[in-house]
Amino acid sequence: MSIWYTEKQTENFGITAKINKTHHTEKTEFQDLAMLETKEWGNMLTLDDMVMTTERDEFVYHEMVAHVPLFTHPNPKHVLVVGGGDGGVIREVLKHPSVEKATLVEIDGKVIEYSKQYLPSIAGALDDPRVDVKVDDGFMHIAKSEGAYDVIMVDSTEPVGPAVNLFTKGFYSGISNALKEDGIFVAQTDNPWFKADLIQQVMGDVREIFPVTRLYTANIPTYPSGLWTFTIGSKTYDPLEVSEERFHEIDTNYYTKELHKAAFVLPKFVQDLTK
Repeated sequence: MSIWYTEKQTENFGITAKINKTHHTEKTEFQDLAMLETKEWGNMLTLDDMVMTTERDEFVYHEMVAHVPLFTHPNPKHVLVVGGGDGGVIREVLKHPSVEKATLVEIDGKVIEYSKQYLPSIAGALDDPRVDVKVDDGFMHIAKSEGAYDVIMVDSTEPVGPAVNLFTKGFYSGISNALKEDGIFVAQTDNPWFKADLIQQVMGDVREIFPVTRLYTANIPTYPSGLWTFTIGSKTYDPLEVSEERFHEIDTNYYTKELHKAAFVLPKFVQDLTK
C-alpha cells in the first residue's frame, strides 16, 4: 500500500508526494515538525503540515533569498537570517567572500537539530566559524538590534503560528532600524495565486519604510502554486541598477547574473499587486 503526504494549500487545492518512510515527527514547543523521505523530492521538512524544503528543489529558494540582496549591496559584511533553521540560506550567504559574520536566529531549535541530521547538504554550513547560531525569537532580536547589519533576510514560514509577527509593518520598521544606513532586507512573501492580499499588504507596508521596494519571483515546485515571491526593501541600492562589475563567480544551480534582473520582470497579474 502506497503512503502519500498531502499539503492542503487551500480549502480546495493541495499537492501530494509519495512517501518512502517517515524519519521523525515531533510536536515541538512551537509547531508540528516532520522529516519525511519522499520518492520524488528526497528528504522533506514540513512544519505544521506545510512543506518547508526538500533536498531536490531547495536550491531555488535559498539562492534567490541570498544572492539577490548580496549582489545588490556593494560590500555586505554582516548578515542576519531570521528563521531559516534548515541552514540553506546561510550556506548561500557564505559563498560571498565579503561576508565576515552571518547570524542565524531561529525560534525552534528542533528545526536546526533535525536539519543537521536529515538534511546535511542543506544544513552543513551552520557549523562554519563565521556563523553565529542563536535559538531565539527573531522579532525580538530585530527589536534589540540597531544599525547592526548590512543585509537582513527573513526566511520564515507562512504567516501562521510563530511567524505571524514577521509579516507586520512594525517588524519591517524594526528591520529598518536594525540595518545600517545603506542596508537591504528581503523576505519571502508567498505566492500570488492564493496569497495576493498578503503580497499587496507587504508591498504597501515596506514601501512606506524603504525608498526602494521591489518584488521578484522564482519557480519552486513544492511550494503552493510553484510561483513564489520575494519582497526586497533597500535604503539606498536598487537591485535593478547593479553594475556588471559587482557580480563575481559563485557555484549556483538557479541564480545567475542574468536572472538577477530578469526575476523582477513580473507577469501582469503579479505586477498589478505591486501598485
